[in-house]
Amino acid sequence: MRAAVAGSAGRLAEVLAVHDVDEPAALREQEVAVRMIASTVNPSDEVTVSGAYGSRTRFPLVPGFEGVGVVERAGVGVSRDLIGRRVLPIGSAGDWQQLKRTESDWCVPVPDDIGDEAATFAYINPLTAVLMIERFGIGNPRNVVVTAARSTIGGHLAELLNLRGVDPIGLVRDTSRPVVDRSRWRTVIATDSPEWTANLAEATDGRGADVIFDCVGGDLGPDLVAGLAPGGRLVHYGLLSGRPLPAECFAGLRGTRVDMFRLRDIVHGYPRADLGELFTPVFDHLQAGRLTTRVGARVGLSRLPDALATPEMTGKLFIDVHT
Repeated sequence: MRAAVAGSAGRLAEVLAVHDVDEPAALREQEVAVRMIASTVNPSDEVTVSGAYGSRTRFPLVPGFEGVGVVERAGVGVSRDLIGRRVLPIGSAGDWQQLKRTESDWCVPVPDDIGDEAATFAYINPLTAVLMIERFGIGNPRNVVVTAARSTIGGHLAELLNLRGVDPIGLVRDTSRPVVDRSRWRTVIATDSPEWTANLAEATDGRGADVIFDCVGGDLGPDLVAGLAPGGRLVHYGLLSGRPLPAECFAGLRGTRVDMFRLRDIVHGYPRADLGELFTPVFDHLQAGRLTTRVGARVGLSRLPDALATPEMTGKLFIDVHT
């Protein structure tokens, strides 16, 4: 079978190559072999291959934390009802190969009325958005800010907030490209403008933000915390800047706080028998036509290294693992 393999730590586009590898041997107890249909690329793949998690990453490594496949074989102790089911094989990397070996209780069955493309993107961004809104969007916040408003997850957060009657304020790095759906946002502010903090204060009527969802971090952090209302919270869930929040963000001035959200910690701390229930609201949204993901390009597994070397695209990469 074919697999996209990162031979060492480094930039993903530079260390990834597609090889012919042996299919999984005899399965151990409670294991399954999932014939992958499709996968995609997430920042988690870039960060992991970079070597940032050295204590838990071993090379060579098959990346890919998100995708959909069909259970083809099952080891001892696995219900035969799982064979032939479409599943999300979460909990580990390895989706960038044609057959993934994993423990059966990491496989989340996908409803039949959700297509392969929607299922491919059903994990990281939708689940993160749903869980954050459930945990940090409680009540009726007046002013909510979302950084990286052009991103897929930024759009998901705006859509979920709209369902709660909240029109968020979006932050983008510049005005070179518009947000996908301007109607979801109260206003969109570019942080490359010298006046952006004043614009944010004006957009919140001088009150500050009750909640800010941030996946950028770095130097933006102190200005975000300064833009919070007294008692407001910054929900930090990503590092698109490549730099952590400065220590000053955690000082708690004016009663503000920073909440660190890590999807991996939640998923790995959740009872595996209940993982299907964790995904229920995500599947409900997908069945209703919400939390859709724009595909920027489609590529076969064999062409994945070339696709990663191309300039940044608008939308997500859809990897056809068959080709």
